[in-house]
Amino acid sequence: MEFTEVVKKRRSVRKYDANKHIDSGKVRACLEMATLAPNSSNMQLWEFHHITSKEILSRMSSYCFDQNAAASAQQMVVFVVRKDLWRQRVKAHLAYLKGIFGDKPKKEQSKRARFAFTYYKTIVPLTYMDFLGIFGYIKYIFYWLIGLFRPIYRQARKSDIRVVTHKSAALAAQTFMLAMSDINYDTCPMEGIDTLRIKKLLHLPSGSEINMVVSCGIRLPEGVYGERFRIPFEEVYKTI
Repeated sequence: MEFTEVVKKRRSVRKYDANKHIDSGKVRACLEMATLAPNSSNMQLWEFHHITSKEILSRMSSYCFDQNAAASAQQMVVFVVRKDLWRQRVKAHLAYLKGIFGDKPKKEQSKRARFAFTYYKTIVPLTYMDFLGIFGYIKYIFYWLIGLFRPIYRQARKSDIRVVTHKSAALAAQTFMLAMSDINYDTCPMEGIDTLRIKKLLHLPSGSEINMVVSCGIRLPEGVYGERFRIPFEEVYKTI
């Protein structure tokens, strides 16, 4: 479809057709597209848990309070934030950079290579490293003082980085939902969920967080609750 058509066709569908099944392979392909979503520092601190088991879907429905979008879902995807994997992602980036630029001494590296290695060896670890939130507040105060004299990155606290990683996961989820719309599959992002029980069900580590659960299927006409309502564009659009 044309992109405009894909965007307009995507709706939050609350009821799916039980007689129309979706191909898990195609859903997986849409999740592969989700990995192409933009994300902070290309850290890709996410996981996509694709649920096709009827038993797990039933339990997931309960943990989503049996809302229609969950109770009638053919499949579900749980978008998980994995900020705790930042060290592994840094290692992956450094290995990738060595494959591109080689393992040369710093003096022999190009300007671009030096910046890339410095970014993932120093800047990213400094951003994500913390201990009980204490180091984050020290960084926050330090950056705030520097910010009195020049522009500086200010997202230093644990809560700030949490927001950053959730934004990245949400971008992946939106990319997935648009990819699903392109193949005439429907979705509904759900935030009315018991995140603790879902984490236990999926055996997720304590350092992970649920970003959202997206139900999947093919819509019934009544699954779309009326015409789309949006605040007038003039109220949200500001030209400067």
